[in-house]
Amino acid sequence: MRLAPLPADQWDGVAEQALSGLMPAELRNPETAGNLVGTLLRHPKLARAFLRFNFQLLYGTTLPERLREFVVLRVARLSNCEYEWRHHVAMGRDAGLSDDVIAGIERGEAVDEFDRAVLTAVDELHHDSVISDSTWTALSSHLDERQLMDLVFTIGCYGALAMAINTFGVEPDQER
Repeated sequence: MRLAPLPADQWDGVAEQALSGLMPAELRNPETAGNLVGTLLRHPKLARAFLRFNFQLLYGTTLPERLREFVVLRVARLSNCEYEWRHHVAMGRDAGLSDDVIAGIERGEAVDEFDRAVLTAVDELHHDSVISDSTWTALSSHLDERQLMDLVFTIGCYGALAMAINTFGVEPDQER
């Protein structure tokens, strides 16, 4: 671990200000916020800006919840980000992803044409920083313009987050 979560005795008004309006009050403390938020709070202004963007993609997206979690899981696997993977497997199940679909995401396999196009889009952005014309066309037959934009930014945001988590050494949260 390169950056430990902010110690409890350092959660002061600055940490509260960074999280207020973004997270419910009961989660804005070192016991419930989790290792990622605790680590991000070492830089409160950056934490607030990033979390606002991340929460827009998480809760304000035009993407269906299942698709969002499908994408995040593929990003987590490609990035070897155990923290992101564990966190989003549970969220993926809640969004309707079966264990078989989750295992397929891990292997890079999909059961239908649309899921295959989504996997390909994540893989292309991860490796080449661009979605090919053929993949874009396949996605466009299912997603509107705003959804396509949300898709690209979700892949990019969670890719950046995986880089930060892996580099900082954020450890998965303990089961509660």
